[in-house]
Amino acid sequence: MPNLRVDTTIENGIPVLVVSGDLDLAGAALLERALLEAQALDPPAIVLDLRDVDFMDSSGLRTVIVAAQRAEEDASRFALVPGKAQVMRVFEITRMEERLEFVDDPASVTETA
Repeated sequence: MPNLRVDTTIENGIPVLVVSGDLDLAGAALLERALLEAQALDPPAIVLDLRDVDFMDSSGLRTVIVAAQRAEEDASRFALVPGKAQVMRVFEITRMEERLEFVDDPASVTETA
């Protein structure tokens, strides 16, 4: 059973997904479903808030990258709110922090919609 929770809210037409717990193999499918539901709304942007993620492995990273690629294909913005140091380390060692958009706060995306 996954130790992951995804709470989605819509702010100014933009889905904000707040993820908490462990984003690992067990939880990746849950996040994938939530991201697909958000992207099905055809929003101008999606925000993935990682501040409450305690752990992330390569399967969690893959889920994020695939969602970012789908957003790019849909010409929609995909932004992440950085997580804890151990979570951000996964983005750093794979150099994905250079390729993905990170914002300090979801409002920086939702207020510009």
